[in-house]
Amino acid sequence: MRTGLLKKEHFSLIEYAREIKMGKKIPKNGKIFHHDIVEKRGKEIDIRNFTILDDMFIKYIPTKRKNYYLKVTKTKKVFEEKLRDLKMKIVLLQLLLLALFGIISYYLAKNAIKPLEESIDTLDKFIKDLIHDLNTPVTAMKLNIKLLEKNPLTKDIKALERLKKSIHTISELRENLTILLEKKTFLITRVNICEIIKDVISLHQPNYPNLTFDISCENFFAQTNQNALKQILHNLISNACKYNKPNGFVKIYTKNKTIYIEDSGVGIEEPERIFDREYSAQNSSGLGLDITKRLCDAMGLNIEVASDKNGSVFSIKFNN
Repeated sequence: MRTGLLKKEHFSLIEYAREIKMGKKIPKNGKIFHHDIVEKRGKEIDIRNFTILDDMFIKYIPTKRKNYYLKVTKTKKVFEEKLRDLKMKIVLLQLLLLALFGIISYYLAKNAIKPLEESIDTLDKFIKDLIHDLNTPVTAMKLNIKLLEKNPLTKDIKALERLKKSIHTISELRENLTILLEKKTFLITRVNICEIIKDVISLHQPNYPNLTFDISCENFFAQTNQNALKQILHNLISNACKYNKPNGFVKIYTKNKTIYIEDSGVGIEEPERIFDREYSAQNSSGLGLDITKRLCDAMGLNIEVASDKNGSVFSIKFNN
C-alpha cells in the first residue's frame, strides 16, 4: 500500500519536471511543488534518484548543462492525507466485511442449530408431560400401599416394604426432575433460610423416630429460589436419615452464610465423586446428589462434602 503510493509520488515529480522542460506554463502552487536549477559537482546523480525526507520528496533531473540539475520538490502533506484516507478506507472495508461475515455466520449457525433446538424443545415437552403423567399412578400406588399396610394379612410382608421404598424413590425422582426442569426460569428472592430448614425437617422427622434432630439457625436470610433450596435440603437430609446408624443424629446448623448438614452415618467411601452422575453407592441411583449439584450451580451456591467412618458433613455456601 505505502510502496504503491510512493511510486505515484515519484512519477508525479517526473511528470512535473517534464512539463517544465516542455515549457508549459505551470500554475503557481507553492504549497505542493517547487523547482529550481542547482549545481551538483562530483559523482553523477543516478537518474532513478528519489529522496524521501520528513516533510518532502526530492527528485533531481539532469539538464543540458553539465553538473546542473533541475531540483523538483513536493510536500508530503498530500501523500500523508492520501495514506491516511486509504488506511481509513481499508479499516472501514474490513469492518464492513467482518459485519457481513458475522451476519452470514449468524444465519448459517441459526439454520444449522434450528433442528437441534426443535429436538431439545420436543424432548423437554415430552419429559414435562411424562413427569406430569407420573403424578396419577404414583399417587394411586401410595394410596394402595397405605391400604395394604392396614390389612392384617399383608401389612407385615417384606415385599410390601420394598415396594413402598421403590415408590418413594420414584416419587423423589419425579420431584427432583420437576424442580430441575425449572432451573432456567428460577425466580430468585430473599427468603428465610431457617424457615425452609424447619419445613424440610418437619417432613422427615416423623419417619425416623430413632434419630435425634438438632437444628441451630437464627436470622439467616439470603437470595435464592425457595423451591429449589427446599429440594436440595430434602435430598441431603433424606440421605442423612437413610444412611444413618441406629439411634444416630442429624444436625443442621448455619454459620457465615453457610448451611451445614452433619450426620452420624456410615460415611462415604469416595466423597470426591459423590456428585458424579455415574457414581452410586449404598444402593443409591446417584441421581439425587447429581441433581442437587446441578440446582446449586444454577443458583450460584457452593456445595462441598467431608466424610469419614463417623459420618458426613455437607455444606452449602451462599455468595450473597
